[in-house]
Amino acid sequence: MTETIAADRALPPALAATARTEFDHDDGNGIDFEPYDAFDSPEETTDWLRDWTGNHDLDGAAFRVFGQDGTGGLAALWCVRQGRPLAEQPVVFMGSEGARGVVAGNLSDFLWLLADGIGPMEAVEHDEHTGRPDPTLTALAERHATTRRRTAQAIITEARAEFPTYAEDIDALCR
Repeated sequence: MTETIAADRALPPALAATARTEFDHDDGNGIDFEPYDAFDSPEETTDWLRDWTGNHDLDGAAFRVFGQDGTGGLAALWCVRQGRPLAEQPVVFMGSEGARGVVAGNLSDFLWLLADGIGPMEAVEHDEHTGRPDPTLTALAERHATTRRRTAQAIITEARAEFPTYAEDIDALCR
């Protein structure tokens, strides 16, 4: 029996491989990202979302938190595509200082961002999306991605076009 997306707590193989990969922040010239080897628990995710928004009526069921940046900003899969597996959900980032945005339209595109040297925080907080390509992360994307390779800028632009109101939707949850 297949679990529903609401109950799916298993890290997709691509994220598990990412969690075993070393990320070099390189004093701000690399990727500021610390992947987790498991999703945050539903309770941790709910606590985080309530703290981030100030809205204690929310639960975190729509998010699967899988990593953070050095300041505590979180990367998550946003489960908005009903009936679709976790790997097909968009990747989002919610920063410790209020930055929020869609990073990639799916997990495969996220892998290509990483390969190009762009992490979740960099995708949301920076206007220029040129990173330093990483051969290890490129090899990881080549093994796991199901989408074709595109530039980081194209991936981010496509994801923002598909989910243009994400930031406003999150703002509307805030109290």
